[in-house]
Amino acid sequence: MGWSKKNFIIHIIFCAIIVLIAPTQSIAQKNKNKGNNSASKLRDAEYYFTEGEKYFILEDYAKALVLFQKSLDVAPDNATVHYKIAQIYAAGQEMDKALINIKKALDSDPDNKYFYVLAGEIHTQMGDFKNAASTYEQMTSTIEDTDQYLFELAAIYLYQQDYDKAVEVYDRIEKHYGPNEDVISQKQKIYLSNKEFDKALQEGQKLIDTYPEEEQFVLNQAEVLLSNNKTEEARILLKNFSEQNPDNSMKSRLVLSELDRKEGDMEGAIANMEIAFKDPSLDIQEKIQILAEYRVSMTPEELKNSGVKLAELLVEAHPEVADSHIIYADILQTVGELPLAKDAYLKSLELDQSNFAVWQNILQIFIQQNKMDSVLLFSDQALELFPNQGSLYYFNGYANLRKQNYQEAVYALEQGKRLSSSNLSLVSAFNSMLGDAYNGTEQFAKSDKAYEAALDFDPENYAILNNYSYFLALRKEKLDEAEKMAAKTVKNNPDNATYLDTYAWVLFTNGKYKEAKKIIEQAINTGEVTAVFHEHYGDILYKLGQVDAAVKQWQKAKEMNPKSELIDKKIADRKLYE
Repeated sequence: MGWSKKNFIIHIIFCAIIVLIAPTQSIAQKNKNKGNNSASKLRDAEYYFTEGEKYFILEDYAKALVLFQKSLDVAPDNATVHYKIAQIYAAGQEMDKALINIKKALDSDPDNKYFYVLAGEIHTQMGDFKNAASTYEQMTSTIEDTDQYLFELAAIYLYQQDYDKAVEVYDRIEKHYGPNEDVISQKQKIYLSNKEFDKALQEGQKLIDTYPEEEQFVLNQAEVLLSNNKTEEARILLKNFSEQNPDNSMKSRLVLSELDRKEGDMEGAIANMEIAFKDPSLDIQEKIQILAEYRVSMTPEELKNSGVKLAELLVEAHPEVADSHIIYADILQTVGELPLAKDAYLKSLELDQSNFAVWQNILQIFIQQNKMDSVLLFSDQALELFPNQGSLYYFNGYANLRKQNYQEAVYALEQGKRLSSSNLSLVSAFNSMLGDAYNGTEQFAKSDKAYEAALDFDPENYAILNNYSYFLALRKEKLDEAEKMAAKTVKNNPDNATYLDTYAWVLFTNGKYKEAKKIIEQAINTGEVTAVFHEHYGDILYKLGQVDAAVKQWQKAKEMNPKSELIDKKIADRKLYE
C-alpha cells in the first residue's frame, strides 16, 4: 500500500529537519546545556519548527513565518530557524529583513555553508557585491567542500570589473578542478580586455593543449593572433591543425582561404574553399555568405571558372537545400549561362517556392531568351503565390504585349500599376507599356494619356518618345508634336536605326519627303535593317516620284518579309497604298 500525501509530507519534513538541524546544535541540546527551559517548552519549539517546515514546503510562507517566529520565541538563538526566516523574506524580496536573519544565523553557526550561500545571494540581490564577495571568500576559505562556489565568486568580481581578483579566483578553480574550458576562456577574455595579449595567447594555447582536436579553440587563437597583426603565426597554426585534422578543419580552411584572398592568392584561396565546400557538415549559410563575398572580388574569368565550380560543390554537398541551387543559378546567370541558370532556379523551386526573387529571375531569363509563352506560364504561376506583387504583372503584361494580346496586356498592366503606386519608376514603366497596349486596342485617348504620364516622370525616355511619335504618325495626329519628339530622340541617339526610321516616317507623314529620304538612308546605312525600313524607303521614294527606285525597295522588303501587308499590291501596281 502506497504512502498517503500526509505521510509523504511528514517524511519530507523529517528529512529536512535532519539536514538543516544536524550541522547545528538541536533545540533540545541547546536548552539542555543552558538549563533554562523546561522540557515542555523544548517540545513546543520543535513542534512550531516542524509545523513551519511543513507549510514552507507547501509554499505557504505566511503561515510558515508565523510558526518559525513562535519557535524563535521559545529558542531565540537557533540558527536554523533564522535561516528559514531569511529564506522566506528573500523569497518575498524583503531583503533587509532577510539580511538581518541570515546574519543572526551565521553568528550562531559560522560553519554552515548553506548560511553563507544564502547570505551571498542576499547581498547580491541587494547590489552589495563587496559583501557578497566577502561572504563567498570567507566560506570558500574556511569551510571544506565549497570550492564549487568559487564560480559565483569569480562572476561577482567580473561584474565589478575587478579583473585581477577574478583571475585569482579562476586560478584557484583550476588548481582544484584542473583545466576547464569555461575558466580558461574567461581568463582569456579578461586578458584581452586588458590588452595583455601574451597572457591571452598563453591561455589560448592551454585550451589547445588540453583539447587538441577542438577546432574552435584553434580558431579563437588564430583570431587573437590576427587581431595583433601576427598573420603568419595564425596561418601556421591553422595550417598545422588542418594537416593534423583533415576531417575536422573545414572552418580553419575557410579562414586560410580568406587570408589567401586578402594577399591576392586567389588560387590558394579557392583550393582551401573547395575542400571546405565539399563537407556537408559545414553550415551551408556560412558557405553561401562566403561565396557571396567572393563574388564581389572575383574577376569575370575567376567567377566563370572558380565561382561556378564552388557553387557546383555547394549543390553537391547540399542537394536538398534550395539556397544552394539559388546561389548556383545566380552565378550562372551572372556569367551568362542562362539555360543552366534557368534549370538551377527551377530546381530550387521544386524544393521551395517561397523565394520571390527566384521567380523574378526565371522570368527575366525567359524574357532574355524571348520565350514569351514561358513568361506567361510562369508569371501566372507566380501570381497565384504572390498576387500582390506588381512586378509579376509587369512580366505578364510585357509578354502579352509582345504576343499582341493587347486586352490581356491592358488588364495585367493596370493591375500592376495599381499595386505599384509607391514605386514611381515602376509606375512610369507601366504607363509606357500601357501606351503601347491601349494603342493596340485602339483606345487612343488612353494611349496618349499613358504615354504623357510616363513622359511627365521621365521626359528623356527615348523609347517612349519613339513609340509615342510613331503611333501618332500612323494615326496622322499631332504630327508637329510627333516630329518634335522624334527629332529629340534622334538628336540624342544619332546611330539608333529604329529611332531614325521612326523619325523618317514622321517626316514622311508630315509631307517632308526630302528630309524623310535623308533620314531613312541614315537608318539603312547603320546596317541594322529590317523589312519595314525598305518598305518605308520605297514609300518615300514613291512620293518623290522615283517609282522604279521605290519598287526596288519594296522588293527588298518582300524578300525580308514575304507576309508584309500590301507589299505585293504595291509591287504589282507600282503604286503606293497606305
